[in-house]
Amino acid sequence: MMYYFGLMILLILIYQVMINITNEDNMDLMSRYDDNHFELAIVDPPYGIGWDGDNLESYNSTSCESWKGRKPKGYAKKNWDNEIPSKEYFIELKRVSKNQIIWGGNYFNLKPTGGWIVWDKGVVMPTFSDGEMAWQSLTNSLKIIKLLWAGYRKCEETNRIHPTQKPIKLYEWLLMNYAKKGDKILDTHLGSGSIAIACHNLSFDLTACELDKEYYESAMKRIKQHQAQLRII
Repeated sequence: MMYYFGLMILLILIYQVMINITNEDNMDLMSRYDDNHFELAIVDPPYGIGWDGDNLESYNSTSCESWKGRKPKGYAKKNWDNEIPSKEYFIELKRVSKNQIIWGGNYFNLKPTGGWIVWDKGVVMPTFSDGEMAWQSLTNSLKIIKLLWAGYRKCEETNRIHPTQKPIKLYEWLLMNYAKKGDKILDTHLGSGSIAIACHNLSFDLTACELDKEYYESAMKRIKQHQAQLRII
């Protein structure tokens, strides 16, 4: 069943880059677009493993020093990671986008491919995976990116707003290696908004949505703060 929180839209047009983000169900969003409208979809849907709060911690600090000693902050349990997306979701995703990068592809019944992306987080922690995998349709080769991440990234992203938040640098790497100038990007699970900041930094148009109103508002705040910081610089 699809849920709808009431459409809220953020349109950002800076330096001819359009970031279009809505607070709605992803199936509603995709239904409005023609076949192959987007050159590339980069998505991070629920893995169905219950990793959405309660037992997770985040570390918040304005310091660029070691994460050790930071006060942990728990996430509210929202139950959005109890099930994987429906078969219809993946059909619609492939309808509206020419190519896809799907985080957690190893949890889904996707077409066999040699095209995988492995994110090596560079750390070993008892409650976090050492890395994550993304299924991709663009090439038939496996690529590995090593990027430090254990719920934080020193000096750059010390404030987490989402339990499965990914670093901006990771999305920038994906865009630089798998997207071409002028490509329209789609994200059906905005989460923390990292992809929006990466698209803004690298001048890619983005269409995205987030179903949870709290996550949506937190992501919007984060994106606006990033833009304000750039204007100061």
